[in-house]
Amino acid sequence: ADNLPYEKVGKNEPVCIADEIPFEIPDTWEWVRLGSLLSVISDGTHKTPHYVSEGVPFLSVQNISSGKFDFTKIKYITQEEHQKLIERIKPQKDDILVCRIGTLGKAIKCTLDFEFSIFVSLGLLRPVNASLADYLVFAINSPLGDRWIQDNKVGGGTHTYKINLVDIPRMLIPIPPLEEQKRIFDKLSVFEPLFVEYATKENALYTLNSSFSNLLKKSILQEAVQGKLIPQDENDEPASVLLERIRAEKQALVKAGKIKKDKNESVIFRRDNSHYEKLNGIERCIDDEIPFDIPENWCWCRLGSILTKLSDGTHSTPKYVSAGVPFISVKDVSSGNLNFDNCKFITPEEHNELYSRCNPEYGDILLTKVGTTGIPVIVNTCEQFSLFVSVALLKFNQEFVYNEYLIHLINSPLVQKQAEENTRGVGNKNWVMRDISNTLIALPPLSEQHHIVAAYNSLLPFIEQL
Repeated sequence: ADNLPYEKVGKNEPVCIADEIPFEIPDTWEWVRLGSLLSVISDGTHKTPHYVSEGVPFLSVQNISSGKFDFTKIKYITQEEHQKLIERIKPQKDDILVCRIGTLGKAIKCTLDFEFSIFVSLGLLRPVNASLADYLVFAINSPLGDRWIQDNKVGGGTHTYKINLVDIPRMLIPIPPLEEQKRIFDKLSVFEPLFVEYATKENALYTLNSSFSNLLKKSILQEAVQGKLIPQDENDEPASVLLERIRAEKQALVKAGKIKKDKNESVIFRRDNSHYEKLNGIERCIDDEIPFDIPENWCWCRLGSILTKLSDGTHSTPKYVSAGVPFISVKDVSSGNLNFDNCKFITPEEHNELYSRCNPEYGDILLTKVGTTGIPVIVNTCEQFSLFVSVALLKFNQEFVYNEYLIHLINSPLVQKQAEENTRGVGNKNWVMRDISNTLIALPPLSEQHHIVAAYNSLLPFIEQL
């Protein structure tokens, strides 16, 4: 009337509802309340039934929230209990099921040719004419329907959101002529696979965008450990000479009784254009282990070869106290930083006993080895603390190995792949000390270690902006 939409409810006077109409529709269409197109509005049982291993399917939100029937996590009830439930409401073909508790609003037409029962989380809508079902499902799932659901949901806070059954009849939808409904459904059915494909690619793009920064960092680190990040300087002292210095220092420390002799000392060298490893006096070709070429003045070696000490924390859970010496486990370093905010504490006496075996000091590297494995952290404090078994301690002469380069090396795909392959066990998985020591690494000259770190760090601000 007067070119405005009015609504007449019962014997009441017509009321203008122009403020509820979201958009114009063709002259042959009409705005209607959903309830006027339904003969039944109900929901499933409000009591949790007794589940059995097999019987009559019992559907809840999780079985339709994906937009299709999903029976991967279906539950079953007995035939006797099903018969009691369908005395109240019996789902039938061309009914519409709607998620009304938890995951809200997703509607689906019933196409099942077998009997089932439903839980209270599902609403059941029965169109007055089965031919309306397809269009009504599209209308409820449309942005118009979703907006209505978001505006009319109740709950929140400590309660789960839900749509009350008494509110569903008030949903306002545009209804076209029946033949046009069929044409709309046919057209949308053609587009539906494209919608799914688009959603899949959109999700893939979102995943790529959200992970692009980390992927780029890994790519740059891989270039770095292959000697491709910066130009080579032929005046740099070769890494082979650096390794000889490290071996000589370790021998001197063994002779002085400060460290134990490495019973499985590894020496990797080139001969006849192949890579060999001498271990316990036995030489073997390891070409199958070498993943890529490195510059002439670099060397392949085992991680344990450059360390003066490789240890892990205590294998026994200590007695914790409210205040004392910090006791660090994997949770305190898994973020990539040494964090004392939520650590536990032990007594100075127990710390002194543990520290005599495993003594993290400024500049050392901690490495997660249980649960979340392969995360390195530089010790950036002079404060003493003790370690649990879930964290390894890497000690080395920082005049020969730059700790920041070693951090980048461990974070690179070269080492992370080995960490993943060698992390074993079920549940709380473990990267054992032997395998950590046996990790294959590419060692550049000392000056190039510093240049690589400087080059990588200069790129970080640009990477973080992407």
